[in-house]
Amino acid sequence: MTRGYVGRFAPTPSGPLHLGSLLTAVASWLDAKSRRGRWLLRVDDLDTPRVDREAEPAILATLEAHGLAWDGSVHRQSDHVERYREAVDRLGARCFACDCTRRELRGLARYPGTCRARQLTREGNALRARGEIAAPGFMDRVQGRVDMGGRIVGDFIVQRRDGFASYPLAVVMDDLAMGVNNVVRGADLLDNTAEQLLLMGWLGIEPPNYAHLPVILEASGVKLSKHNRATAIDNRCAPVNLAAVLSLLGFDAPIDHVETMLAWAVGAWDIARLPRAASYAGFVAIGDGFVPSRAEYPVTSGQATARIARTGLRTP
Repeated sequence: MTRGYVGRFAPTPSGPLHLGSLLTAVASWLDAKSRRGRWLLRVDDLDTPRVDREAEPAILATLEAHGLAWDGSVHRQSDHVERYREAVDRLGARCFACDCTRRELRGLARYPGTCRARQLTREGNALRARGEIAAPGFMDRVQGRVDMGGRIVGDFIVQRRDGFASYPLAVVMDDLAMGVNNVVRGADLLDNTAEQLLLMGWLGIEPPNYAHLPVILEASGVKLSKHNRATAIDNRCAPVNLAAVLSLLGFDAPIDHVETMLAWAVGAWDIARLPRAASYAGFVAIGDGFVPSRAEYPVTSGQATARIARTGLRTP
């Protein structure tokens, strides 16, 4: 029996959504709904020092304001710590304890294998999976064939010294448990995909289909991110926000109520139209106070050009 499409959106609750995260949410939602699939929501809250208690309700409110309804209940990584520990146990002798600090490793292209043969106790130390393996290539629905340019994956962390799982391990196990078979996310996670594919191979897990979208860069060349205090999405401007995102995805949508815009976009969606590039470069701004009133509907996204500006695309 063929499984239906199952996608997901997995924000980190370290702050409100910005335009880049909305782009990912909209693209993954459209990809799922255009194929009559399910779109799940997971809060990736394992990185506890970065978790902002006010972020999750703000994220949910933004998704709701933009018409992005998820299927089922909200999943949270913090509810499944035991799942990751069991996965580490399954990796067995492939893992070794490491007490190297970030300061000691700063400036190195990859981990030099310092602790491989030291046989340190696992208590109070990080755990690394033995790498020194060529990064596996894969087919990406947006980027095409990704070969990683001969990159070697070094020994990488699967469990931090505080006992929590690393991002690659947690994502692999969560997607498996949730039945996710299609992942649409930013191209900034392309390199991380190699570690995830290696973990799947070692654990006997079938990889999902991947689609890595160009990420939005500020004019300075820095990726829009919560870490860099990117401007939060203004839910009052939801139709304009949605039109801006759809424009970046290659669709000139009429600005209307978000439900109408999304229904139009589901019918028009074709992931093959997305640019094969790593980033949208030269982002300037979104929003100039333009919030169309009901009397102004519909106008095209091209008539609200002040909401966004960019200078081009950057390839990997």
